Amino acid sequence: MRLLLLTASAFVLTGPAVAQQAMPHFPAALTPEGIAAADDHLALEEVQGAEAMAFVRASNARALAALTTDPRYETFRTEAEAILTSQDRLPSPSFLGDGVGNFWQDAANPKGVWRRTSLDSYATEASAWEVLLDVDALARAESVDWVFKGANCLAPDDRRCLVSLSEGGKDAVVVREFDTVTKAFVEGGFSLPEGKHRISWLDADTLLVATDFGSGTLTESGYPYIVKALGRGQALAQATEVYRGDAADGGYGVNAVVLRDAAGAVEAVLFRRPLDTFRAETWQWLDGRAVRLDLPQRVGIHGVLGGALVVTPEQDWTVGGAAVEAGTLIAVDLAGLRAGAAGASVQTLFDPGPRQSVEDVAVMRDHVLAVVADNVVGTLRRFSPTGGDAWAAETLEVPANSAIGLGDSARSSGRVFVTSQGFLTPPSLGLLPADATAPQPLKAATPKFDASTHVVEQYEATSADGTRVPYFVVMPRDLARDGQAPTILFGYGGFQVSFPPAYRAEMGKLWLENGGVFVQANIRGGGEFGPGWHQAALRGNRQRSFDDFIAVAEDLIARGITTPDHLGIYGRSNGGVLTSVAMTRRPDLFDAVVIESPLVDMLRYHLLPAGASWIGEYGDPRVSGDAAFIAEYSAYQRLAPGVDYPRAYITTNTLDDRVHPAHARKFAARLGAMGYDHLYFEDTAGGHSNDADPVANARRWARHYVYLAQQLMD
Repeated sequence: MRLLLLTASAFVLTGPAVAQQAMPHFPAALTPEGIAAADDHLALEEVQGAEAMAFVRASNARALAALTTDPRYETFRTEAEAILTSQDRLPSPSFLGDGVGNFWQDAANPKGVWRRTSLDSYATEASAWEVLLDVDALARAESVDWVFKGANCLAPDDRRCLVSLSEGGKDAVVVREFDTVTKAFVEGGFSLPEGKHRISWLDADTLLVATDFGSGTLTESGYPYIVKALGRGQALAQATEVYRGDAADGGYGVNAVVLRDAAGAVEAVLFRRPLDTFRAETWQWLDGRAVRLDLPQRVGIHGVLGGALVVTPEQDWTVGGAAVEAGTLIAVDLAGLRAGAAGASVQTLFDPGPRQSVEDVAVMRDHVLAVVADNVVGTLRRFSPTGGDAWAAETLEVPANSAIGLGDSARSSGRVFVTSQGFLTPPSLGLLPADATAPQPLKAATPKFDASTHVVEQYEATSADGTRVPYFVVMPRDLARDGQAPTILFGYGGFQVSFPPAYRAEMGKLWLENGGVFVQANIRGGGEFGPGWHQAALRGNRQRSFDDFIAVAEDLIARGITTPDHLGIYGRSNGGVLTSVAMTRRPDLFDAVVIESPLVDMLRYHLLPAGASWIGEYGDPRVSGDAAFIAEYSAYQRLAPGVDYPRAYITTNTLDDRVHPAHARKFAARLGAMGYDHLYFEDTAGGHSNDADPVANARRWARHYVYLAQQLMD
């Protein structure tokens, strides 16, 4: 077992002198100037800069030499590619006109095809698919590395669609109007240049568009704050402004939400103006003007039913004289909200208990469906108005101990797709009609690994402040409990994102089948127990999510499942904050650390696009009080000499325009400059979501699991 060479006090910020002595790159002053002055790798922030790309090439060569020459690599790559490109995967469906649409990628079409079939055909083993758009062919014809990012179709017939295409997998997309009858882009149709657009159909000839309209029309995060109505045949410069936020707004940009009834008619047009990551004002567009709705700033909006807005407040709220707790599913009088919350009538559909949360909601023609998580396990409820303020609640039949998800829904027919899955149970898909008590089975994915060797258990760890933190363990049935099991601990803990027990085919094949253990920690910062579970770890309370994660690691060791020599951690994006902090604070607990597409330099994250959009989650480093607590979990500055850090694997994508690649680059560069063994790999294609190419994604998973096997099994 490796030894921790620094005392715990060396990892506590007790003052500038102590911090500088223990951490030579810690800023002398927590000001923008002081932080920049202490940064010896600023050149790596230039995405395609000469120094940055030279660093990437050298690092990639070293990482590939260490990983792809391992005798396990080719087996892992082949197995992962077979899973990701198999023809018997479950095609994810969406309602498309009278039929079903699907986007499909495989070895023959790695860029993918957008296709459709009838619902009856979809339910068969050999569905007869009609290709609407071949993205591989389009990329070849236009010599552009196009990645399909979805289609927004106009109800109710879904003939005209806005297709989003990303160059290389970035979040920024170009948008082109597509006709699903002619199966071609519309000549002279709606077309938008590359950008992070927010677009909704208002009618067949009008879009509501929030985008880059020119100088000064984006926030510091690079998101739009102005909405305009764009008519057919108009250039962006001719569009008519209908709503304006402010250049200082936070979050992900203003958005126009068009809510429609079962026939496709507009019920309400709402503008959501984000103040920060989670707080937003809500306005309704009425008679050509915007009217403020008296909703709480933290609220989830699900739709309109019978003149009522179905919402989930994410903060305690008093409306219509009633006190509504955060996380409660309610219906509130839309007209009343325009006059003020005090006079708006409210109806409670579901009030979650302390270990429950409303995870997903679909507003149908005459009822509301909701996935309710109960201690992180999914249930499905239907809520129907019965007159007055009363609602009937019904629990529908779904598989027990599973993750339940609502897929696409069709208000016109009252049907919704429902998925269920577990760590050892591949996804299955059902269709829920309006009056059914259980989804009708449609398709089930073929198992991709032998699940008979493993079992799933749910345990709880006690965090530093006494909070009970649940976690799942997927382990061999005959585990000896001698601490020798190679174990991957996964966590995220941010942005109110929940992680139920989901099927991870590549993990099962490449890890479980080789005797490994997989652990998923449901730490604070996520949404597993509602808004309170998330907000408990915001900003200055971020330490709680790290404490929770470390408590789970220690609990695994105490139970005899693993030891530090065989325990590795994996996190990506916000999970990269988690794993980098865990590595720097408790290097004695882990022998493998995967830090993927991460945020790591938290003192400069707001300067790296689109970092400023997350100030509501992390805090603002430009504010002195915030900078002090952010510095506690900025792993880049907290690296110290003389510590027995595990050999980390850091990886990202050059074209990631959501989490800037500089975070990963700089952390790897500083580890190297301080003499620490590590691996760094940067894929020069693909964006943050790793959805560009399943063949490339197979190589990614093979690298991950070779590294984890080297560290935890060898």
